[in-house]
Amino acid sequence: MDLSLDKLKDYKHIHLIGIGGISMSSVAEILKNWSFTVTGSDSTQSEITDKLVSHDIPVVIGHDLENCKKADLIVYTAAIPDTDPEMVLAKENNIPLVPRGKFVGLITQKYSESICVSGTHGKTTTTSMISDCFINAEKDPTIQVGAILNELDGNYRIGNSEFFILESCEYKESFLEFFPNTGIILNIDNDHLDYYKTFDNVIKAFTNFAKIVEKDKGTLITNADDPNCYNLKNVVNCKVITYGIDNKDADFRADNISYDKDGFPTFDVYKGNDSYGRVKLSVAGIHNVLNALATIATCDLYGLEKEVVISSISKFVGASRRLEIKGTLLAGSVKIFDDYAHHPTEIAATARAVKNKTYNESWVVFQPHTYSRTKEHLHAFAEALNEFDHIILLDIYAARETNTYGISSKDLNDEINKLSPNKSVYMPDFEKVVEYVKANIKEDDLVITLGAGTVTKIGPMLLD
Repeated sequence: MDLSLDKLKDYKHIHLIGIGGISMSSVAEILKNWSFTVTGSDSTQSEITDKLVSHDIPVVIGHDLENCKKADLIVYTAAIPDTDPEMVLAKENNIPLVPRGKFVGLITQKYSESICVSGTHGKTTTTSMISDCFINAEKDPTIQVGAILNELDGNYRIGNSEFFILESCEYKESFLEFFPNTGIILNIDNDHLDYYKTFDNVIKAFTNFAKIVEKDKGTLITNADDPNCYNLKNVVNCKVITYGIDNKDADFRADNISYDKDGFPTFDVYKGNDSYGRVKLSVAGIHNVLNALATIATCDLYGLEKEVVISSISKFVGASRRLEIKGTLLAGSVKIFDDYAHHPTEIAATARAVKNKTYNESWVVFQPHTYSRTKEHLHAFAEALNEFDHIILLDIYAARETNTYGISSKDLNDEINKLSPNKSVYMPDFEKVVEYVKANIKEDDLVITLGAGTVTKIGPMLLD
């Protein structure tokens, strides 16, 4: 259906299928703030659905056919199949249906300054860093981010200014529905090939995203160290600001990088030939230096004071599941971390970040995410994981797929052990993983649970 901001006011009751999702929950809060009647359903109860209920947004766990039938408009996530009972009911009753991506795009038009953060890796962290800076600069932004932030006590914030800062996912090209005044592209990597099929199609999608940044008045901020990002300056009609470490022609650069015992970087930032300031991060890894540079470039564009920006970035301790410390074992000598990395490039970045820390040996419990990604990047996964000292593999987390690819974690286990014999073990039983880790870790080791699925259960089990 065609939907515009002018038409939106005609729909008094809006129902959200999959309301407990990271993005959908913030859509619900925005709509309530705009005085719509909002209801929703989700398959699973969570902290997010509980929070929505506490804010007087009714949520049914399971199917909510009653509110669905009463709704003037229904918004649904990409994960909802056409056979879903609420989808079927909506079609039978001619209730307008809109996919989440298109609806979020509509919301971006409401704000004169929509700052859309895209890229294959680093979106959540960079969106979070920018958000912290804008909040501390008292810009009162509306925020939508793909993780739980302590500063927000959740994954969204409803502000009352012209600023809308949102994480913009490339999966199924949903970010092409948005209307960015400022578009940020952090990197372009070979992912989501179950949808894109080829890397050329991934590059094309990001190129199209760059082209929809508002002409004349808009700005594209992108990574000068990534050739596919840097080349975008030749195809857009908006202002372009670049940042980087290696590319000395970047508008914002980091230099003189050093690390403390936790792997936290300190570095000098230059804007052109002028010093911007010295920054110390409270998150690990060279990739976070690039995320900080993207943040600084964005904040400088909007005139935020340097002191506020540097202070906010320095105090930022990370979003949930981004090398997040969960607790300790062996009288505090063994640290347990949890990380969302589920692509070889992300795992390699995590491995580099870990190597800047001070520790004895590293243990990683990895759960591959989707059969297609595991098959496409099998050797790259093996190489990235080989950077850790000990590797334990869980079964592949299927997510949206069925195994038509003829791949399993045993194949990845074999691939790793070709590189380093006996370094990796395949152990699908969570309880046995916990027993194995506890029996083998030594003082000053570190343990990382890695992946985008149910691997998150391992850390609490270890700590229990």
